[in-house]
Amino acid sequence: MQRFFIYLILFIAIFLLFGWYFSNITLYLVISLILAALLRPMTNQLNDFHLLGQHIPRWMAILVSYSSIVLLLVLLSFLFLPLINNQIIILSDLDLNTIYQEVRNPVSKIENFLIRYQLIESQPGYLFEELRSQLLETIKGIDFGAFISNVLNITSSLFIGLMAVLFITFFFLLENGLLRRNLLNLIPNPYFELSVATFTKVEKLLSNYLSGLLLQMLAIFSIASFGLTIVGVDYALTIGLFAAVANLIPYAGPILGASFGIIVGISTGDYTQNHELNFLLLKIISVFGVVQMADNVFLQPMIFSKSVKAHPLEIFVVIFAGAKIAGVTGMIFAIPVYTIFRVSILEFYQGYKSYRIFKIK
Repeated sequence: MQRFFIYLILFIAIFLLFGWYFSNITLYLVISLILAALLRPMTNQLNDFHLLGQHIPRWMAILVSYSSIVLLLVLLSFLFLPLINNQIIILSDLDLNTIYQEVRNPVSKIENFLIRYQLIESQPGYLFEELRSQLLETIKGIDFGAFISNVLNITSSLFIGLMAVLFITFFFLLENGLLRRNLLNLIPNPYFELSVATFTKVEKLLSNYLSGLLLQMLAIFSIASFGLTIVGVDYALTIGLFAAVANLIPYAGPILGASFGIIVGISTGDYTQNHELNFLLLKIISVFGVVQMADNVFLQPMIFSKSVKAHPLEIFVVIFAGAKIAGVTGMIFAIPVYTIFRVSILEFYQGYKSYRIFKIK
């Protein structure tokens, strides 16, 4: 048993080294596993459905499941199209001369203040001209060719990643339990039952975690969109959807959601008085304050404590460790990966203790 634990530790170390060195492949596998877990119930239901006395082929059930995801994404994108169109109209109607004067006036006031108290020695208008020249130099220094090349590289990488994820997910769904069977085949017979129990517990915890995340996103979307609608903010559903998706990023997600709501509220409204704008900001911040309170008090304890069965301090450390390793992606996937290793080690440790007790007797 001790030798097995040594092999297990070596396997985990090699797995982590492989995951770090081939980070792209690891990311594709993790995303594919999550998609397969989400699509498997629908695929199984479609595969069991009889049509003209025959089962629907599994490959066709998988394609229908894929189509449902694409349809959902298309429907959700319709929430953002009016906002994008509104922003294009606003940009096209901008009066550059008005913007020029609006920027020039406060800069002139600051410059006059500095000249009056002899903090700078320059002619009136020098500060604004200096700012404008610096801005023009910055724009001229932008390499648009390199920018377009980077955009094309990122687009091609995203396309390749999408194709890889769809391909891997397809075979995970087609060969139901393929990864589990292959991993169990590597386990020696004396530890087979313990390994099966570990896999079952890990799958249950991850399933509970994913279900909890979906419930969390639905709750945040409902609270944010309903609250923003009540206070009269435009594009409430769009802001609520963005906030729900952004909340997948631990700690930074709520800030991103609230910032997006403030930007949309300011850019789509017509405010002639400062107090109107201040009242709008107060309403948006209040709504997201309620969202954050509900998330911290009810949603997160239910998801992390009950589904993952981990202490909040553990979650905090794991999330920031994931951020150190892989940035935002690491923060999102830190908890599922940690759950797999944590449960596996605890289960095998319990098995080792039982083995020693049995051996002593």
